[in-house]
Amino acid sequence: MERLTKSRLFIWLVYIIMGLIALYLLLLVKPIFVHLYVFLKAVLAPFIIAMIVSYVLNPVVSLLHERKVPRTIAVLLIYAVFCAALAVILVNLIPMFKEQMDQLNRHVPDLTYRAESLVTDLNNTSFLPGSIREGLNKSIFQMEKKLSDTVSHFINNIGSVVNAVFIAFIIPFLAFYILKDFDLFERTVITYVPKSHRKHTVRLLKDIDAALGSYIRGQFIVCIIVGILAYIGYIIIGVPYPLLLASIVAVTNIIPYLGPFFGAAPALLVASTISFKMVLLVAVVNLSCQVLEGNVVSPQVVGRTLHMHPLAIIFALLVGGEVAGIVGMILAVPIFAALKVIVQHIFAYYVRRKTI
Repeated sequence: MERLTKSRLFIWLVYIIMGLIALYLLLLVKPIFVHLYVFLKAVLAPFIIAMIVSYVLNPVVSLLHERKVPRTIAVLLIYAVFCAALAVILVNLIPMFKEQMDQLNRHVPDLTYRAESLVTDLNNTSFLPGSIREGLNKSIFQMEKKLSDTVSHFINNIGSVVNAVFIAFIIPFLAFYILKDFDLFERTVITYVPKSHRKHTVRLLKDIDAALGSYIRGQFIVCIIVGILAYIGYIIIGVPYPLLLASIVAVTNIIPYLGPFFGAAPALLVASTISFKMVLLVAVVNLSCQVLEGNVVSPQVVGRTLHMHPLAIIFALLVGGEVAGIVGMILAVPIFAALKVIVQHIFAYYVRRKTI
């Protein structure tokens, strides 16, 4: 009996049984964690977004502060420049958006008729097997149902929309106070760290900043450049609603690997109602944008600071999408990179302790 209890197989069996019991207990209390997650998400979401905005803008505020400009004035100057630039952009873009939305609204019946004709032609052709035609019909029906459910959900949850608008309204105020007292927050956090660990903590924070700083700030610039490239390409090939479709490409490009597919989908859908040639041209434009982004724009603007394997990035995207949808996919890569730096520091710390 004593030999059995000391055998490695027995120990592993005990660990597996204990792990299964712990997993079963976690599944029992899952509803509690779900409610806690929903509560924390609603409360902490604006603070997290404000912290990200502050992190992006803090280098500019610090640069102005080094030139004898008070932090409060520096933040107000950045806000003023941002609001002025946004006003100029909106004054010029809103009429274009409105015109293209009006065109889309006028052409929706025609686009619907062309899509129906395309489906009818596919159903009547003998080239496709019956099972594939049936699958296409079911897919289109499911897409229509999902669109209808989305519209109904939006209308039935006006309160949630108002709450989202309220959150968007208070984020600039939260970011203002965080930026104004950014140095104070840093010093306060450091004071709670034991003196023996302060040096390592400061080094950890600097490494996280080095890993994330250029990525987060540069990613916004990359998205704008990709959006401009897509807009120019769409104008050249003559696809309808170029500004609207290019804006979708710019916004979704923030999601690594999967973002370009999400961004190209609406343009391909619109192109499919025109001709197969237009579909190919849209695919070429998006492919060209991604080739330029991957080989020219991103290396120059963002750099290679994350040092993460593509498989690790895809894994992070899958986890982020499962946890928090699109927002989770956007935040997955920087959070995963920060966790990677933290794990590396913890591992190095324990290795040093063992070697001493």
